[in-house]
Amino acid sequence: MSKLTDVPKRILIGRALRSDKLGETLLPKRIALPVFASDPLSSVAYAPGEVLLVLSVAGVSAYNFSPWIAVAVVVLMFTVVASYRQNVHAYPSGGGDYEVANTNLGPKAGLTVASALLVDYVLTVAVSIASGVENLGSAIPFVVQHKTLCAIAIIVLLTLMNLRGVKESGKLFAIPTYVFVAGVFIMIAWGVIRGVVLGDTMKAPTADFTIHAEQGGLAGFALVFLMLRAFSSGCAALTGVEAISNGVPAFRKPKSKNAATTLALMGGLAVTMFCGIIGLAMATHVRMAENPATDLLQNGKPIGSGYTQNPVISQVAEAVFGKGSFLFVILAAATALVLFLAANTAYNGFPLLGSILAQDRYLPRQLHTRGDRLAFSNGIVLLAGAAAILVYLYGADSTRLIQLYIVGVFVSFTLSQTGMVRHWNRHLLGETDPAKRRRMHRSRAINAFGAFFTGLVLVVVLLTKFTHGAWVALLGMVIFFVTMSAIRRHYDRVADEIAAEETPDDDVVRPSRVHSLVLVSKVHKPTLRALNYAKLMRSDSLEAVSVDVDQADTKALREEWERRGIEVPLKVLASPYREITRPIIDYVKSLRRESPRDAVSVYIPEYVVGHWYEHLLHNQSALRLKGRLLFTPGVMVTSVPWQLDSSEAAKLRARKRAEWNAPGAVRRGPVTQPKKEKAAPKK
Repeated sequence: MSKLTDVPKRILIGRALRSDKLGETLLPKRIALPVFASDPLSSVAYAPGEVLLVLSVAGVSAYNFSPWIAVAVVVLMFTVVASYRQNVHAYPSGGGDYEVANTNLGPKAGLTVASALLVDYVLTVAVSIASGVENLGSAIPFVVQHKTLCAIAIIVLLTLMNLRGVKESGKLFAIPTYVFVAGVFIMIAWGVIRGVVLGDTMKAPTADFTIHAEQGGLAGFALVFLMLRAFSSGCAALTGVEAISNGVPAFRKPKSKNAATTLALMGGLAVTMFCGIIGLAMATHVRMAENPATDLLQNGKPIGSGYTQNPVISQVAEAVFGKGSFLFVILAAATALVLFLAANTAYNGFPLLGSILAQDRYLPRQLHTRGDRLAFSNGIVLLAGAAAILVYLYGADSTRLIQLYIVGVFVSFTLSQTGMVRHWNRHLLGETDPAKRRRMHRSRAINAFGAFFTGLVLVVVLLTKFTHGAWVALLGMVIFFVTMSAIRRHYDRVADEIAAEETPDDDVVRPSRVHSLVLVSKVHKPTLRALNYAKLMRSDSLEAVSVDVDQADTKALREEWERRGIEVPLKVLASPYREITRPIIDYVKSLRRESPRDAVSVYIPEYVVGHWYEHLLHNQSALRLKGRLLFTPGVMVTSVPWQLDSSEAAKLRARKRAEWNAPGAVRRGPVTQPKKEKAAPKK
């Protein structure tokens, strides 16, 4: 790589790491928590608000149902966490839901899960970034005015941070995540102390507003449907839970135990924060509406389009801490920042899953390899590109994007837990130890309940969100499924085609003869080198081939050939339309038709130049010929290089680059003198 690109690359992503340093990039639990769980932890910043927004359709009185919806979300969270703790112990290789479904339910189910997760990871980045930009925009008008541009810029920044490696990005993300968690817990604790112990009256900035009920007096099925829709919106708190099961290989040993502990810790923190914010929102009388300009009323009149509706967590923090207070500002900043960093869950889950799918030949093989910093760089870049396109198409509008959300994750939840039930059934057939059977029965019961509950939630989500945008997520899953199936068919077809037969066939039997052709345009040093090299190969026949595109040049070539007495016969191909490539291709094919068991070896003299612009002036005919000959069976093409003077200058530049070290590429420190060995005592 040239110095022009090497310097920025090393500055942006750091020095390359050796493959044997992979163990140093593994994560302890304190770093793995913000790396893999930043999405479910940060979702408490908007999931409570989504619940209240949906309930506001039926007026303020419907807010009384929010605690029961919170309880349902808590039960679902604990069910999913308990289920995935079984997953990480049973399948620690990092395949997560995909491996579980693929092993127990078949390849189609596995591919369905993979498609759902890939879509969900892309949406995680898009929704998190868009939500963070909107939170930041409430304080900085420039961000609101250029929302899409700012969102894409943040995606680029997160991409660069992740390209530096999982461990380094985890350290960067750990501080704001822990500050956010600590801030929410302090807010909940101080709110309880003020309300219960001190007896203070805390009022949110919207406490004096009333809500115009779009569908007042709901009862029966309509009320149940509204509560189910609110519950499905609150389930956004569960997005990203599966990332830990996909990222088990990134944990330090014991991997499964550390991943299970991190899962439990994440579930406990997320549930406590979610319930605490819902409870404080009820206590401080927070008011939210899907259309605040018309549905929020002050003194009986609509609040108007000039009003900006702040998130629930912001309103609760203002009621508990006081507007503009130090803790209020810290929590607001941490909330905005952690929403950006929530996308990091996808930046770790998507590349890992992409690598596994590439290994199984469902995605291009390039996604399986690690980059300079031992991260799956190609997967990171692919995720960033897909998320940036989605953000651009939806104008970084989190309200529109969130309607596409959580469909994919509940598809993977349901199929994964169903697969785990099949897993335990299979193991129970061969297990005789009573203690192990009891543990397996308990695990199967947990996974069976998880499959039933998440399947029920999936139905609810599809019914309540399909027309609001969930169909786009389903379409994305179908596109991924079809694309990955086509890639697998291609790789399988190639593998079958190139597989070595037990008995030798015509493709592996030694050719009867080898015809060597040296392409000639003039008699000069490159031509003579190619002729001498071809003679060393000891072919059955050797001839020089030229194309007659100009009679004067061809006559001069013949005369020079005879004058030098070159022993190799010269064959001139007619070209009435002054083409070079076609006559040579036709001649080579004619040799193959005459003797199908023979091989044809074509030697092409080429100039080696030292500057990129010189490539435009040389070797174009050689490139076209090589490209055409690649599709001709039984033909081997050999380039015989001739280094021009400019290539020597390029070689010198390359040598200097090899001796030059980019900033940060070499660790420097004090030089320590080796200790002198003590002389052996004289006998």
